[in-house]
Amino acid sequence: MSLNEAMAVFGPSWLRVWLPLLMLGGFIAPLVLLIWRKSRLIGAISVVAGIIAAIATDYMYKQMGYVKLLGLAHIIVWTPLIVYLILENRKDGMPVWPKRIITFMIVIIGISLVFDYVDVARYFMGNTVPLVSYEPV
Repeated sequence: MSLNEAMAVFGPSWLRVWLPLLMLGGFIAPLVLLIWRKSRLIGAISVVAGIIAAIATDYMYKQMGYVKLLGLAHIIVWTPLIVYLILENRKDGMPVWPKRIITFMIVIIGISLVFDYVDVARYFMGNTVPLVSYEPV
C-alpha cells in the first residue's frame, strides 16, 4: 500500500480536504512564483524543498510504515523554508500577486507544520505503532 493509499484509507476524513490544499500551497503555488522575475528564486527554492520533503516522507513510510514520525521530514525542510518565506515576503519591491501567493504558502505550510510538530511530539512520547505498514508489491 502506498503512502497516498494509506492516508486515504486510514487517515481522518478531514485529511481528504487538507491534502489538496497542502498540494496547492506546497507545490502548485511555488510553481506560479516562477512567473515573476522577483519571485523566481523563492519559487525554485520552495519547489526543491517540497520535492525533498515528499521524497523523504515516502522513504520514511517505506521504512517504518504510517507512523506519526512521518512529519519529521516536513519539520526539517519546511521550518527553515517558512522562515525564509516570511523574510522574503517582508521585503519591499515584490509585486502584489507574488506577495499574496507567498502569504498563502506561509499559511498552508504553517498549518501543516503545526500538525507535523504535534505528530512528531506524540511519536517521541510513545505513540510509535504504525497505523499501517508499508508492504512492497
